[in-house]
Amino acid sequence: MSMCADCFRGVRHEGEPEGKIEQIGGIECYVATPSVDYAKDKVILFLTDAFGIPLINNRLLADDFARNGFKTIIPDLFNGDPIDAAAFESPGFDFLPWVAKHPPIATSAIVEKVVKVLTESGVTRIGTTSYCFGAQAAFYLARANISRVTVLSHPSALDVPADLESYHAKSKAPLLINSCEVDPQFGPDRQAVADEIFGSGKFAPGYQRTYWEGCVHGFAVRGDLSDPKVKAGKEGSFKATVEFFAKYL
Repeated sequence: MSMCADCFRGVRHEGEPEGKIEQIGGIECYVATPSVDYAKDKVILFLTDAFGIPLINNRLLADDFARNGFKTIIPDLFNGDPIDAAAFESPGFDFLPWVAKHPPIATSAIVEKVVKVLTESGVTRIGTTSYCFGAQAAFYLARANISRVTVLSHPSALDVPADLESYHAKSKAPLLINSCEVDPQFGPDRQAVADEIFGSGKFAPGYQRTYWEGCVHGFAVRGDLSDPKVKAGKEGSFKATVEFFAKYL
């Protein structure tokens, strides 16, 4: 599974998380629940980057989705072994051993346990929003037609074009990709492949791609908000994601 140094860089954001840690199907999850009435049969699964639940950025984003009326759940994709945010200050950090310990088959098994409990409790519509590492789990759920809507932000570790072609062939979930200018994992060449496969009405369920100039891989969750272009990309991709869920979920 290919990842890059930018998958392990970023900036911590500030705020006070409002959700709670719960066990769902034996998996530790961060649960952000709307404070107003909301559709109980709908849930967003927030599939994180390598920093998982401990990174405050992820929890704050989940809270933002809850404020927009969507119950949002972040499952621990790494069985208590996320990357420590101290990696932000370690440019020579060796991430390859960690990546080897967390193959797609392992994360798929984790999300399956969470989904099983959710569906048994009455959830009938699951959307996924994924960042970097989480893209593989999002694709797994979509290709199995377990999830109803898929959003990818600066996805990592996708086999292009094979993964995109299999999504097109197997999934019925509308797809949004939030992409950016500088991305070793999903750069302009891969963005063009996605547009060729899904764009111009070629994917009947629905397809959209946003593009954020001046942003680098990680912008939607770990970007430096002191940079106006990054701030615009982070906020704009979040807005696009909420609107996509409002339309399709």
